[in-house]
Amino acid sequence: MTDLIASSANFTALSPILSVALLNRLARERLESAFPLCWVAGEISNLTIAASGHAYFSLKDDSAQARCVMFRNRVQLLGWRLGNGQRVEARVLVTLYEARGDFQLNVETVRQAGVGNLYEQFARLKEKLEREGLFASECKRPLPAFPRRLGVVTSLQAAALRDVLSTLQRRAPYLEIVVYPTLVQGADAPAQIAAALEIASRRRECDALILCRGGGSLEDLWAFNDEAVARAIRACRIPVVAGVGHETDVTIADFAADRRAATPTAAAELAAPESVVLLGRLSDLRKALTQRFERCLETCGQRLDLLARRLIHPGQRLARQREQLDALRHRLAAALRQTGALGQADLARIGQRLRLARPETQTRLARLERLGDRMRNAWLSEHGRKTALLARLDASLAHLNPREVMARGYAVVRDSEGCIIRDSRMLEPNDAVTVSFHAGRAEAQITRIHQS
Repeated sequence: MTDLIASSANFTALSPILSVALLNRLARERLESAFPLCWVAGEISNLTIAASGHAYFSLKDDSAQARCVMFRNRVQLLGWRLGNGQRVEARVLVTLYEARGDFQLNVETVRQAGVGNLYEQFARLKEKLEREGLFASECKRPLPAFPRRLGVVTSLQAAALRDVLSTLQRRAPYLEIVVYPTLVQGADAPAQIAAALEIASRRRECDALILCRGGGSLEDLWAFNDEAVARAIRACRIPVVAGVGHETDVTIADFAADRRAATPTAAAELAAPESVVLLGRLSDLRKALTQRFERCLETCGQRLDLLARRLIHPGQRLARQREQLDALRHRLAAALRQTGALGQADLARIGQRLRLARPETQTRLARLERLGDRMRNAWLSEHGRKTALLARLDASLAHLNPREVMARGYAVVRDSEGCIIRDSRMLEPNDAVTVSFHAGRAEAQITRIHQS
């Protein structure tokens, strides 16, 4: 509020003169931005329903009151009638009606006082059972396509029972109906509803169950938001259709049931297929079966005609096969003659090629002998030439043999390291040398060196 006053002061400083319309518009904008949607509790008074369908009233407590307006589209969604003296909780938008400068609350929705706690209990139980998988779609059982007996779990005095029975009588008069009476409102209702479901499950005398009651406030329908009822529905061995309240009413039983219907009448329509529809389907199936049977007979007749045309006397079949055998014999003989002629021609060609490819043995042998003689003569000539060359080389090698030279009086002188002395300048006086002769060797010492 301090920010609101400061902003207004700043605006006033900039524009000191405001029109009433501008002032009201600025005030409305400030109010709507400063106050988000909120819940306000109070008692309804001065209620007026206009011809347009809008509802005008005041919410008051012991020390104050505020004007309220609820537009027609919001009123139509309530499902119950507003009345003076009702203690309610309203979800409102704080605003200002610019045309008159009236402070008012635009009401989005209204619930009876204390319903907020019930909604919280409803939400907590729904979340708990949902976590346990009690509402899982894979747990839902299909309704029987052609039920013979239906069970109805409701109060014998309930208008919903009359709606269900009249709907079933109109749609499926052939069905047997079993009613499992129970309270549907009050503190004892949940236990009785659960017990009725357990009895129906134990007897197994029905193909499906309808759990129903008429519309009402949240408190009126609270028996169907009980955990024991939800668990009894899931434990029941018979598929359950829930038709509780009006179309806008939702209970825990609706989530737990195998199918949920908007109203008890809709539940009866879900559980029982209409006899007219079934008769129509039966008629269609009979027509389809008749047509299929007729087509089958026609097909079999055509097949019989075809087989009759294919049926031949055994004598005719033997004669035909004899003719086929004669034709095959003639074809075989012709094929054998043709194959023999072709074989003889191939044999003649191969014989001609063999004769042309046969070698001249005598001529080849004579040539081979001549070549052998030439080879022997060439070998003898080459052998004599190589023998003479070897003798000459041997003589030359003998002249170059150091032993032969030393035999003519020559000697080889080596120093102390075994190296041959070829020049006197390689020696010094008193050097020890070894002198090798053709036969033996001698140790010597150099006493004097002469340079030639």
